Order: sequence, then structure tokens, then C-alpha cells
Amino acid sequence: MCQVEEDYNDALEHQNVPCISKKCLKCKELTAAVVIRAGDPYCRDCFKEYFIHKFRAMLGKNRVIFPGEKVLLAVSGGPSSCSMLSQVQQVFAISTILCFDIMNPSCKGGAVGQSVEERRKTVAELQTVFKATGFPFHIVPLEQVLALPSEVITTVPPSSQRTASAYKAAVDKFTNELKFIGESSNSRATEQEEKETLFPDVPESETQLLQQLITSAKTLTARQDLLNTLRQHLLVHTARTEGYSKLMLGDHCTRLAIKLLTSISLGRGAQLAQDTGFADLRFGDVIIVKPMRDYSAKEIAYYNHMFSVPTVFTPNLETKTTEKASIQRLTESFVTKLQADFPSTVSTIYRTSEKLQTVAKGSSTGHQCDRCLLCMCSLDTDVEKASAFKATLISEQLSRTKSPRASSTNIQSPNPGDPHSIITNNNDLC
Repeated sequence: MCQVEEDYNDALEHQNVPCISKKCLKCKELTAAVVIRAGDPYCRDCFKEYFIHKFRAMLGKNRVIFPGEKVLLAVSGGPSSCSMLSQVQQVFAISTILCFDIMNPSCKGGAVGQSVEERRKTVAELQTVFKATGFPFHIVPLEQVLALPSEVITTVPPSSQRTASAYKAAVDKFTNELKFIGESSNSRATEQEEKETLFPDVPESETQLLQQLITSAKTLTARQDLLNTLRQHLLVHTARTEGYSKLMLGDHCTRLAIKLLTSISLGRGAQLAQDTGFADLRFGDVIIVKPMRDYSAKEIAYYNHMFSVPTVFTPNLETKTTEKASIQRLTESFVTKLQADFPSTVSTIYRTSEKLQTVAKGSSTGHQCDRCLLCMCSLDTDVEKASAFKATLISEQLSRTKSPRASSTNIQSPNPGDPHSIITNNNDLC
């Protein structure tokens, strides 16, 4: 029975504050240098080992990249892509079979209004970072997207299907060729010097044309979406022309969680599996992989700070904008603020995206589905009667009817072959 004199306030109001002198969770010996999540303190060495192991596990679990394949890294200079570049150096330090090249497609200073001097300064900083890695690199201005051929919006079937047995055979071959590391590294160093592609001079007319294209979109949401689409087309085209079969992006789980909610808001729910999955097969011959998708933005920031990973800041369309400037910016603000109060927010959204899978209607019959010319995803306009798309069509028909006596009984279901067909009584036509 409770007593009046008993005081439970101190016990109830006491909160366990994380102590900075905690021992490392893994080695149990050294003092923790970083706390990733509540109850997960790591020392410096164990955190680095944990970070690299996660990258290895992501590639080994999916078995998408085979030894001997050419891989193109898309590095914009941001924290995530530069951290990915650092992981490739750490993980494949002894590997000369995998041919990694660096491409920077984010020299989009023309799209955001940067001057020529600012763009040259950014390019010089990127060249310094890329040359330190020892990999060949290509720096491509975004203006080159205006001269892309029409083949970039076509799906090219892959040259061959890779199976689990083929992966094992490729690994065995790689193991046998390790004894030739010294000779191949010398020849590769010469190849790197020859393949470095510097930033070309961009005519002012192309920069103005690109700016007109971006500003033709009425909202910042549409501009950002258009810019991402152009950047993706430029990446895939460069990978095809240079002979790369894999393309690595630096999307981390925080960014993918934001992209998932943003895509739902923009009506791209049917394309979520391709936009947020580890391997994106929409282009056929070039597979886009996201090896950083298990890392949070916090983990990447800690790693870059502790191990001095160089980064280059490049402004984008959303730089210095308010949180309500676009749907992407608003979703980012919502997720980050919710993550601050509930640390499992990003991981919950991210784990949900892993369970998504899109099955095209024509996949079972062998019929080739129509694809969007912008994102190259399968169109989702062939829907059943009871669907949100059908409801949107009926609502659009009602709003277009000018007669005040028009009702839902006068409007029948549209022809499935013509999504814009409207069947009404003649008396209701103006």
C-alpha cells in the first residue's frame, strides 16, 4: 500500500544519460569514440571495421558485381558518394581484376546558375580528389545531356544471364589470378593516366539552353525531378558508350527513405521497387546498384569526419530553400525531424522499401510492357475498374462538365482504350 511520505519522484524522473566513457561494444577494451545508435558505442578501429564490413556484406549478399566486370562509380563530391569511393579503395585495395572508374555527372553549375569561375574551381577540387584514388575518371558536364541520342531511352537486353554457378566460377578465376597483381597494377597505372578525362569547355549557348529547359518546369518539385532524370540518362549513356555493365550510386538509407515517401506523393508508387531497390534493372544492359543503402546519413558523416574523407560541396536547386519550397524538401524536413525524436523512423521506412516488388502485367504472358520515356519504368496506366487512376479519370470528367444538372449517372465508364473518352447524354453537352 502506498504511503504518503514515500517519494518516488527521483526514481521516476531519472533518465539514463549515455556516458562518453563507455567501453566499445565489440572489443570491450577501448573507450568508445562514437555512438551510432542508443546502446551501440564503438571505438575508432571497431567502427572502421564495422563500416567496411557492411559494405562488403552488401555486395557479397546480392552477388550482382562479378570479378572482371567494369564498374562505373557516380561520384558527385557529396558525403555519401565520396564515402562510397573510399569504401571501394578499402575493400578492393588488393583487387586489380575489377575495373573501377569514376565519373562525375553533377557538374550542374549551369543548371543552378553558377559562374564559369565557380564551376572551374569545383572541377579543380574534384580532380584533386579523384587523382588521389588512382582510378581513371571522367568529368562530364550536364550540358552534354542535350546532345544524347534517342537510343538512351531504350532498354537494351543484357548480353548474358549470370547465375550463382557463374559467380562462383568467376570468383575462382579471380583467386587464381591474384598472383599477377604486381604486373597488372603497373599496367593499370599506365592505363589510368591515359583514361583521365578532364572537364571540357562548355559553350555558353548550351548552358543557356539547359537553364531554359530547367526553368520551363513551373515548380521546384518538377525541376528537381527533371534534373534527376537528366542526370540518370547521362550516367547510363556514359556507361554504355564506355563499356560499363554496372553503375554504382551513393544513395544511403536516409535518402532512400525520403525518396520513398516523395515518390508516393508524386504518384510513383508503382515504381518504388526500382527507385529504392539495391539493383535497378530497368535499362537492361546497365545495372544500377546502390551499395550504400544500408548506411544512414549519421554513420556516413561520422566516418567521413573521423577518417578525413575529402568531399566537395556542389550546390543544387534546393540549396538555401525553405522546407516548403518543394515536395522533396518538405519530405526531407519531415523525415529528419521525425528521426530526431524517433530514431527508428528511417530504418522502418527503409525496411518497408525492401519488401516492395513490382510485377508487370505482361511478364506472365511474355508481352512487352510500355515504358515511360523519361524514367524508363513500366507504365501503370492499365488498371482495373476499382483503382485510384479510374477514380481520378471520373473526377476529371465531372469537373469538365459545364452543365449544372450533370450528375454521376450521366457519366459512364470511359473506354479502356481511350483514357480521355467521355460518354455523356446529348442534353448535357454545351
